[in-house]
Amino acid sequence: MNPFDAVMIIVILLMAGAGYIAKALTVSGACMSFIVGASVYIGFSLQGFLLLLLFFSTSTLCSKYKKEKKRALEEKLEKHDRRDYIQVLANGGVAAACGVLYAATAFPVYMWMFMISISAANADTWASEIGSLSKKPPFYLWTLKRVEAGTSGAVSLLGTAAGAAGAFLIAAACYFAFPSVSLSSILLVGCFGFIGNAIDTLLGASVQVRFHCQSCGIETERKDHCRKPTIKEKGITFFNNDVVNLAAILLASFTGGILILLLPI
Repeated sequence: MNPFDAVMIIVILLMAGAGYIAKALTVSGACMSFIVGASVYIGFSLQGFLLLLLFFSTSTLCSKYKKEKKRALEEKLEKHDRRDYIQVLANGGVAAACGVLYAATAFPVYMWMFMISISAANADTWASEIGSLSKKPPFYLWTLKRVEAGTSGAVSLLGTAAGAAGAFLIAAACYFAFPSVSLSSILLVGCFGFIGNAIDTLLGASVQVRFHCQSCGIETERKDHCRKPTIKEKGITFFNNDVVNLAAILLASFTGGILILLLPI
């Protein structure tokens, strides 16, 4: 390991610690952030780590933005805005795996998958956090009826626009971080990042597990509410929000990565 690499590993460790101090990460989340950051750096050097940092910093800002207005949504969500190791792995696990695989093989598909995974993760976070601030209730995907903000599988115009902006912000950053890639390839990175967000919504509306509180009647992602076990209402038991996030990012990254690799662009 050269001196610069050693310094970067220390920087990644310090930044993970800063995430914990800023209450953006739990202890386990900080540890997993270090593993993800180091894996990405090993595979894609400084520019790859900076892309990961762009995702983490902007998604954290989106989570903290107008936090008081989002307070009511916390009753519907399984976890809060302070990310634990499972949430970090769900959003950054594909990127970390691509970093390790690219370092070992230098196969280009892992680079494309890495870019798309960060774009998809950013799109989903922006869509969820900014979309929840929409003045109008979102539409449920299957019925097109308005439902409460925070409902899995619901979409709003604001959230959709935010998701697209988040996806293409990362794509634009990739264009500057990796000068050898073509503009058409980068546009596909942004498109598949946004598709990842769409897949997340589809899975949220179809297979994501949801529960019903026996006391207050709220629909929630939590297995316990009002100090009582909740009743499963629909979905597959193990398909919680973290599994949905990971599955959506993986599907978009793999499909997009293979397509970009095969197309003559």
